[in-house]
Amino acid sequence: MSDIMTPEQRSRAMSHIKGKDTSIEVLLRKALWHKGIQYRKNYKKLPGSPDIAITKHKIAIFCDSEFFHGYNWEIKKQKLGQNREYWIKKIERNMERDRENDFKLLAMEWVPMHFWGHDIQKHTEDCVGAVEDLIFELQMLRFNDIIDENRDYIENIK
Repeated sequence: MSDIMTPEQRSRAMSHIKGKDTSIEVLLRKALWHKGIQYRKNYKKLPGSPDIAITKHKIAIFCDSEFFHGYNWEIKKQKLGQNREYWIKKIERNMERDRENDFKLLAMEWVPMHFWGHDIQKHTEDCVGAVEDLIFELQMLRFNDIIDENRDYIENIK
């Protein structure tokens, strides 16, 4: 598949791609804020600088664009046109870095969540629902931990 743009046009188009406050990030952030979920954006204290960090619950959310993070990668990489080797190397390194950051976050007892851009755009409420479900699950785990830690005290109350 050949590119319909000249190299100069493609370079100009790619130079305008933003790294933060993208439309998908803003859309998800607004929906979370509307539900009363407070967060930090582009939280640099964590590996990968998550687009959204819900510090109260230790949730790191990444809003991944399909191209740069390898959505349907095995199919998409066959269709790359110009500069094929460069893009394969770059995107596969992005995917590897995403996995590394996820493991680092897990080691810090944070839960990483990834949403594809098209899912955020077409199913924003489902994405918010997934975050709310995770928050509920984490609250239940913490509640169970509190009960387990205080089992002797609870038994004495009875």
